[in-house]
Amino acid sequence: MNWKLIALDVDGTLITDDHELTEENRKAVRELHEQGVTVVLCTGRGPISALPVYEQLGTGGFMITHNGATVVEAAERKVLSDFRIEFADLKPLVDYCRERSIHYDLCTPFDLYVEHLTDEEKAMYEKYSQVPTVIRDVADVDEPKVKFTLFGTEDQMDSVERDWDSIGCPLRKIRSGLYFIDIINPEATKGNALKAMSEQLGFTREQVVAIGNYYNDVEMLEWAGLGIAMANSPDEVIRRADTVTGSNNESGVAQAIRKYLLEQN
Repeated sequence: MNWKLIALDVDGTLITDDHELTEENRKAVRELHEQGVTVVLCTGRGPISALPVYEQLGTGGFMITHNGATVVEAAERKVLSDFRIEFADLKPLVDYCRERSIHYDLCTPFDLYVEHLTDEEKAMYEKYSQVPTVIRDVADVDEPKVKFTLFGTEDQMDSVERDWDSIGCPLRKIRSGLYFIDIINPEATKGNALKAMSEQLGFTREQVVAIGNYYNDVEMLEWAGLGIAMANSPDEVIRRADTVTGSNNESGVAQAIRKYLLEQN
């Protein structure tokens, strides 16, 4: 098969648990890029947080960010499309989080806003190359809004999922990690964004490979002609992929590229 595009999740997939890009992964992705394969980061991160990873890869091109809510051209940092959310729909969830002291942030395509920032929260954002803006009330943000994220303990996130139907928020909920839940437009998925981008570039799904590791990757793994789950994925994600590669700490992306793409391209 002559593969034309590879979509790569970032956290838990392309980079290690220590948030590092291995040299094996970098070399394999670069080799694909030099052979003419379009490389797309497809991540729950925002563009500013994802850009340092793209710069390390040196491939340029497009990024599908905020779990499909925003598509960005990397070099010019230009928003090509987005799925927006309204604060009125978020209000019940904001009230819920305030009552239970669950941390949250509100994202525009390029910026991130919080109402408070503890040392623990600041350290978490630093791991993801993010610098939040502290404001009095996220309701005051008058820019286009694309994602609302909850951060807390695993038990807190489990509680949010149990209570979700009674909260009254009509937006889409995604468990994007053990300690994170993302809230986005119901139409925004990595799969939908990847499908639209591939069509714009003239590629069929049979020419697209996607690699990911978590529940927010399932739609793109199922849509792509070849969906590859990392060994560190939950069992459900592995079941819904076509095949499995090594873990993110074992340069599993490089393993998959060399096995399924470079040997066949």
